[in-house]
Amino acid sequence: MDLEKFKSILQKNGYKITKQREVIFETLLENASEHLSPEELHLIVNKKDKDIGIATVYRALQLFEELNLVYKLNFDDNRYRYELTRDEEHQHHHLICTQCNKVEEVSYDLTSNIEESIKNNYGFEVTNYVLKFFGICSQCQEKNRRKEI
Repeated sequence: MDLEKFKSILQKNGYKITKQREVIFETLLENASEHLSPEELHLIVNKKDKDIGIATVYRALQLFEELNLVYKLNFDDNRYRYELTRDEEHQHHHLICTQCNKVEEVSYDLTSNIEESIKNNYGFEVTNYVLKFFGICSQCQEKNRRKEI
């Protein structure tokens, strides 16, 4: 996904390409490896354009989600996070640290055998899923070991 494709999708769906939407989307592009909450996104956007309020960020994210430009993710930390939609058959998996809330992406498919088994055993065709692993990241494990010494 790039800025031109973003503009094209907005226009095809009858939406204006506003400066605010463009700045918000560019910020998502620049932080594509992150899983930003609306508040985190607003803090970054606000450095570029102080006139963009939090309500504008929320409205833009809602529109981007409706247009399938972003995924709304719930990592069970009492806030939603967003990431850009990718050209993948399914969403990727996430590793979530329960101590520092760091989120890492698992870049390979862990479930192809499970999907096949579900189809064979239940006649159910999986079209999408969300797989989240909760635990303690290597950095937090190292900090915990140092505290014990």
